[in-house]
Amino acid sequence: MDEITRTKDIYKVTLRGSVINVLLMTFKFIAGILGNSAAMVADAVHSLSDLITDVIVMLFVHWGNKPKDADHDYGHGKYETLATAIVGLMLLAVGVMVCYNGVLETIQGIRGQILESPGYIALFAAIVSIILKEWAYRFTIAKARKTGSQAVAANAWHHRTDALSSIGTTIGIAGAMFLGAKWRVLDPITAIIVSFFILRVAYQLIVASMNELLEKSLSDDVEAEIASIAAEEEEVSDVHHIMTRRIGKDIAIEMHVRVPGEQTVSVAHEHVCHIEDRLRERFGLSTHIGIHVEPVKAPNPNS
Repeated sequence: MDEITRTKDIYKVTLRGSVINVLLMTFKFIAGILGNSAAMVADAVHSLSDLITDVIVMLFVHWGNKPKDADHDYGHGKYETLATAIVGLMLLAVGVMVCYNGVLETIQGIRGQILESPGYIALFAAIVSIILKEWAYRFTIAKARKTGSQAVAANAWHHRTDALSSIGTTIGIAGAMFLGAKWRVLDPITAIIVSFFILRVAYQLIVASMNELLEKSLSDDVEAEIASIAAEEEEVSDVHHIMTRRIGKDIAIEMHVRVPGEQTVSVAHEHVCHIEDRLRERFGLSTHIGIHVEPVKAPNPNS
């Protein structure tokens, strides 16, 4: 997939999610206020963060797809990684806020304060949110896999956490509505439970993006596969000093390989080109590859 098509696909899927987020955010705020539901207002705040996330993803993907320039020899792929980190931090803030408000209302209920019963409009909004946000998750994660965009994948999980939170909201609102006055505390308790779902996803996104920003190597399995691909080349031996990292949707690979010392530079270069072709065929045309060629060590005559 070329970069222009990839960017258009990302914009389209993000805009579809934005339309859903605008509609749900508005409906949830109205339903939460009219329906006296703290859990629904918390859900509405989550949808607001989804909308802000959509804007962030579109901006950072645009910047991340800029071609290499004199100041960015490895391209701008880390913008997508930065977008993922921002999404994670936003989810973290939302999760903390939802939990804090839920705890306050729960304490009030435990102390005997009679909480207002949620209305049917809040219950209806929660059910609608489950359906629409799960749908948004599915078409967004499918596009993330197609484009290889971490930022779009993060946005998809943002949709999924909203769907999960709406499931909890539905249970809490229904319990508060139908089990009697003393059970109305279920509404803020549900908001607290929802916050832990949000915080868990936030933690995963932040850790993944920080690992990339801090140049964490690819997994041992991937590095072993890279070594295996290089070792397939005729007359290439002792693949070593493999170093890898991720740059947005792309990866960077550096390694040392040994070839017979009597080979000409031209022949050695041909072997390196074959290795690069196979690696790009496996990991993508935009893969950054640096291969250092060394001669095969001569046997020690004293050994």
